[in-house]
Amino acid sequence: MKMNIWKKACFALLATVAIPVWAQHVHISTDKTSLVLEAAEGETLTFAYYGDKISDSEIGNMLVAGTPKKDAYPAYGMQCIAETALSAVHVDGNMTLQLVVSGVRSTTEPNGAKVTSIVLKDKVYPFTVNVNYRTYPNKEIIETWTEISHQEKGVVKLTQFASGYLPLRVGDVWVSHLYGSWANEARVDEEPLQHGMLVIKNKDGARNTHTSHPEVMISLDGKPQENTGRVIGAALCYSGNYKLRFDTGDEDYHWFFAGINEENSEYHLQKGETFVTPVLALTYSKEGLGGVSRNFHRWAREYKLAHGNKLRKILLNSWEGVYFNINEAGMDQMMADISSMGGELFVMDDGWFGDKYPRKNDSSSLGDWVVDTNKLPHGIKGLLQSAKKHGIRFGIWIEPEMANTVSELYEKHPEYIIKPTNREPNLGRGGTQVVLDLSNPKVQDLVFQVVDTLMTNYPEIDYIKWDANAPIMNHGSQYLTKDNQSHLYIEYHRGLEKVLKRIRAKYPDVTIQDCASGGGRANYGLLPYFDEFWVSDDTDALQRVYMQWGTSYFFPAIAMASHISAAPNHQTFRTIPIKYRIDVAMSGRLGIEIQPKNMTEDEKTLVKNAVAEYKQIRDIVQFGDQYRLLNPNEKKGAASMMFVSEDKTRSVFYWWKTETFCDQHLPRVTMNGLDPQKQYKVHELNRIDNRPLTYEGKVFSGDFLMNNGLEMPLSHDVNYDKRNDYASRVLYLEEVK
Repeated sequence: MKMNIWKKACFALLATVAIPVWAQHVHISTDKTSLVLEAAEGETLTFAYYGDKISDSEIGNMLVAGTPKKDAYPAYGMQCIAETALSAVHVDGNMTLQLVVSGVRSTTEPNGAKVTSIVLKDKVYPFTVNVNYRTYPNKEIIETWTEISHQEKGVVKLTQFASGYLPLRVGDVWVSHLYGSWANEARVDEEPLQHGMLVIKNKDGARNTHTSHPEVMISLDGKPQENTGRVIGAALCYSGNYKLRFDTGDEDYHWFFAGINEENSEYHLQKGETFVTPVLALTYSKEGLGGVSRNFHRWAREYKLAHGNKLRKILLNSWEGVYFNINEAGMDQMMADISSMGGELFVMDDGWFGDKYPRKNDSSSLGDWVVDTNKLPHGIKGLLQSAKKHGIRFGIWIEPEMANTVSELYEKHPEYIIKPTNREPNLGRGGTQVVLDLSNPKVQDLVFQVVDTLMTNYPEIDYIKWDANAPIMNHGSQYLTKDNQSHLYIEYHRGLEKVLKRIRAKYPDVTIQDCASGGGRANYGLLPYFDEFWVSDDTDALQRVYMQWGTSYFFPAIAMASHISAAPNHQTFRTIPIKYRIDVAMSGRLGIEIQPKNMTEDEKTLVKNAVAEYKQIRDIVQFGDQYRLLNPNEKKGAASMMFVSEDKTRSVFYWWKTETFCDQHLPRVTMNGLDPQKQYKVHELNRIDNRPLTYEGKVFSGDFLMNNGLEMPLSHDVNYDKRNDYASRVLYLEEVK
């Protein structure tokens, strides 16, 4: 009887996934990878394989060759020694789970993605877990997540609820992950997996990628290599507190778990309610770290980034130009300046709002989203008219999840903020900033109305910079009941997602930047609702080389806002020449932060030329495949990367010197990703040298460029008074026939 049931289940699965094989196995695959599970009815769901694609006929032999045979979603209670993905307390106080396979179902989503769900049920209690897997057409990503529900007569307490689990064979296994801090985000750390636990976590509450990231790369063949070796990539698609765990005990396998950080977040699951964990995206490549990055980038552009197939505009942002000193004449001047340089968008940053409490600094006015008419007598309408006059689009900064205690909003609704009962709240930025409680539907409506009011009154607004400059500083919801205070972190991000879904449903075309004190929200939980993120508040070009390098491990260049800033830099006070600043900014979504009126005429000319040349290569940078060539973290004196168009007919090569010494010897960089049979003509962009490079206009085969590369001069051929200790190059390669 069991075999007949499972034959029917497998035939049903075959109709949509078209790849399962034996009656008791589920085979989930992409074009190049396979994930195999053993799913016998009434038995534990078992993980068997994840890696290079195998055929259906190989599964039987694979099993006798040795597989992990680990529980695919380990639950606590009947096994207490090992780490688990799920733990719960039943209504009667029983703390055990014993989950077995009840069925398999498969569906196809409107976008062509295929979802396979294995239904697990407890042997005794009416407690169900659906373990889900999603694959996309022509994308090397497998997403997994769970849906947890029950029919017990009361509340079941969930005390641990990971999204997914993966056993990793012990060997020379290394983990690459991102770490940092404000103004120093997305630095790369690499370490071997050893006995004990490696935990990567976040407890900020509101933002989650300043100090670490919910993504990792796992190199299975020793120290991570850029272009070779088997690598698994994992990205938890969540905007809140997370925890990634690697546990290595006395077995032959490392245990990897990823999910919501359960600390202080016990969840009380009602009868009939379904708790859905965030998606954990997995990918695999034999082309090293770079292969995994390109898999993530392709998937992100098509499925995980708002308007991922739409070119981004070149903009000027007002922040580092004037900070809070917004005024109508200054905004009009900046719009005229960016228009004259060929830019397409102007964004007015913080400082434009507040009536009773005008926004003069960061200590007041958040929550009072009305125009300060002393600064802007003709309001936003006047600014939109200026933008139209100058032939560009207009954008605006908001921080709708936050308030100041010095604000009309706080005076009217102190119950809207996150704070514990019987205590005064901790205060953040400016000594007055507080976080609004998005678990409260009234607050969700309020945050939605900030955007809705702007867009209803001024539908010509093209761009919104959405900021979030404070963590959750104290635990307490004035909305949640006293017995559900542990839901705060989870409900905050549920509320945020509800708001963003409403905004995107009504305003699908507006561009929205995800900013959170810089790079505090670079995650795939929020990016479906945002077009890009602000990599860091640090705009120093040299430090950006490092931060954007790390960010590229998981995120495509189209999502990385990268701006040309002033010198000395406002964060590091380093003085870097404009050419170098331009060349770094052109490796992401190009923007300008320096106020054009403060540029010299030579700088204006160079920036204007760069804007025009970026438009020629914009599609390659934003839609092309990225190849990292020379790692700045290896301290070889330079860094290099390139982007290649999908058809391999065009490419952009970047090279930046990262240090300068006399009698310096730097490695010659070979290229990657080109067609070895094609012929490419070389043209330097942003040229400042008195004489062109020796290979300017020359033609080389892709094979030559990938095996030999081109020699980069260590300095620029410029007049003596213009010499400095920086050098950088951007080369445009175009196929000739």
